[in-house]
Formats: sequence, structure tokens, C-alpha cells
Amino acid sequence: MTEPAWVPPSCTLPTEEQPLRVAEWDALFAERLTALSRPSALRLRLDLAGGPGVAERVRELASRESACCSFFTFAVSAVSSGEDRVHLDVSVDEGHASVLEALTVRAGAAVRRAAGTAVRISPGAAAAGGRPGRRPPCRSPRPGSG
Repeated sequence: MTEPAWVPPSCTLPTEEQPLRVAEWDALFAERLTALSRPSALRLRLDLAGGPGVAERVRELASRESACCSFFTFAVSAVSSGEDRVHLDVSVDEGHASVLEALTVRAGAAVRRAAGTAVRISPGAAAAGGRPGRRPPCRSPRPGSG
């Protein structure tokens, strides 16, 4: 089974720029994603590790994504109550639920590819069409593995 593409035909970003944008999202997920959940079939919540400039980076990337894929709605909120985090809530209309599911899968995959990084996927993701029990192993990479 292949990973679903989350760049739908309705995206207005020029084709040659799409891989660059996908790479930006993949980098954000791999570097900062600590947990994801699906509160509903039409909503995804990404919990990101915060730090200097992270909230601005997320807001800027979400803004550019909204410009070419207007069906996405993004809400970015920074939380600094003892733990520096950024929440990114992504929602779509019913016609784009499969795109949100593909984004969820891609976010989880990007984190699993990042060496030594684990992501927590909430059990509620199953009810919303997510993938239950698909937690990446929490282990250190072996020397020389990649």
C-alpha cells in the first residue's frame, strides 16, 4: 500500500514548487512534532516542540499553505506554561477529509524517519479515521543505521 498523496489537484501552488513545500512540512514534522491527534474526522492537532522563532515559522508556513490550498484552516497557538509548545490545529471541509488523513499519515511518517524521535498518536485518532496503535518504537538508532 502506498502512502496517500496530500497535495490534491485543487492546490494552486505551481507543480515545480510542490516538492519544496512538502519538504518544508516534512522538516517541521521531523524537527518539532511531539504528538498528534484527530479530535474529529475533519480536524488534526499537531503538538510541536517550541523554541525561539518556532511559532512564527509555523504561522508563516500555514499562511503560505492557506494561500494555495484554501480548503485548509490553520490555527496556531503557543503554550508556555512550564513546557514550551506550539499547537497547530488543521481543519478541512468534508470534501477534503482524505487530504487531512493523508497529511496525518505523512506527519507520522516524517517523525518515524527522524532518528531518535518519537511521536505520540492519541488513541482517539482511530475514531476519527487515524491509525490506532501505530506508535513508532522508542529506541535509539543503531550506529551506522540510517
